[in-house]
Amino acid sequence: MGHSAIPRNTAINIPSGTERARAFLPSEDFEVSKAFYAALGFTMVLEGDVAIFAAGESEIILTRFYQKEYAENFMMQILVDDLDTWWTHISSLNLPERFGVPAPKEPAMQPWRLRVAYVIDPCGVLWHFAERPADGRIV
Repeated sequence: MGHSAIPRNTAINIPSGTERARAFLPSEDFEVSKAFYAALGFTMVLEGDVAIFAAGESEIILTRFYQKEYAENFMMQILVDDLDTWWTHISSLNLPERFGVPAPKEPAMQPWRLRVAYVIDPCGVLWHFAERPADGRIV
């Protein structure tokens, strides 16, 4: 049974303006992952069976679920206004020594017009710290 698509020009009368997507991230070692995100500068706003972390308007829900193939194919992108300041912070954390993760990759312009630094969390999630373009266009 196929899904019927809603034509683009059809008005849908749903509330808007407060929607927010939050990804559920895996963790192999919940305590280590919580320490990792706190070190990165995320603020823990809830702790229980899951931990919710915030950075600016973004939030992630850290879970106790882990499957290697899933975790190592999971990616997140966070858009930041000042990647150089974030990079100075990230590179000062000694993440490989503290958390056993690969060394973060320094910012570089990517073919898709975003300047990006890469960080891998303790269970293999790849983070793209991307600088918001000066012209405001994000594709």
